[in-house]
Amino acid sequence: MHYPENRELQEVFERIESCLENGLPFAIYRKPDHKELLAVFQSDQELVVSTDFTERGFVFAPFDKENEAVLIQPDEIWKGEFILDKPPINSEISLDETGKEDHLNLVKSGIQEIEKGRLQKVVLSRKIEVPITKNPAQIFKTLLHHYPNAFGYLFHHPKVGTWCGATPETLVKVKDRKLQTMSLAATLTFVENEDPKWGSKEIEEQQMVSEYIGDKLAHTMERLEIDEAESVRAGNLWHLRSEVRGTMLADLKVKKVINALHPTPAVCGIPTGEAQQFIQANENYQRTFYTGFLGELNLSSQGELSLFVNLRCMQLEDDKASIFVGGGIMGASDPESEWIETQNKSKTMLSIL
Repeated sequence: MHYPENRELQEVFERIESCLENGLPFAIYRKPDHKELLAVFQSDQELVVSTDFTERGFVFAPFDKENEAVLIQPDEIWKGEFILDKPPINSEISLDETGKEDHLNLVKSGIQEIEKGRLQKVVLSRKIEVPITKNPAQIFKTLLHHYPNAFGYLFHHPKVGTWCGATPETLVKVKDRKLQTMSLAATLTFVENEDPKWGSKEIEEQQMVSEYIGDKLAHTMERLEIDEAESVRAGNLWHLRSEVRGTMLADLKVKKVINALHPTPAVCGIPTGEAQQFIQANENYQRTFYTGFLGELNLSSQGELSLFVNLRCMQLEDDKASIFVGGGIMGASDPESEWIETQNKSKTMLSIL
């Protein structure tokens, strides 16, 4: 078992630059509210996949679970302390209306599907491409300064691409058969000195997600607790979140838990199978790793994992970044409001660039 080697932060970032230049796989990340950066380096370009999540390394899994989860093998693990600076004050971000008509039509077709009774909720998203002048390491550092309470990461594999993000959503944490996850839904814009005022649509949406997770996990747990919803802030947005805890049955395979939870209703919809089919048939791009999941597999000890949903992320390619934004559509949704919500969400990643 490799233990993380302590390194100076500058040395860690020099190694990352070198891996990017030489096309070597790595993942570097910071857990929510931690100072420590962990970096997992693979010594060759082989594309390794996880079959049952009992392997050791850093996993990067797509939205569509028919596709394989990529594994960065931990040939070396480094750690370094990241000192937070005050993030620079962002200048006003100019948003354009490109793609508005397409997104309104997508939301309308989602609402029609709900009205027909085929879906209760569907999460619909779009992709925004923007030019970039910063390199991946600079973008990653900016992200860490802006979002200390998110899971911040930079991932690279020459056969997969380069991704970066700061996600507020845990998929699942497991240690000594104790499981933690969360039910996260609903969005409001943060306003200084104001508490969020949730409407019935948001409260219902979050409740639906909690119940769905409870149903999915019930048969895999000795016991399961779901907390009341609370407002949590992520950057310039508010969400509703309930913590979920349980104790796994003794002979339960962790793959079964991951398959029960992914994709979550917060990124896909309810029922998830039908929602996923609708998304793949109607969104006019392929999500690939957006709304997939990522994180540590068995790095500290066997059977211990810490996985996050890949939200608030971007794919970096040469001189452009692809940013992804979406929202949960219910029968009571208003297409224009949903467009505005995706515009507000886009500011999170655009501000980093």
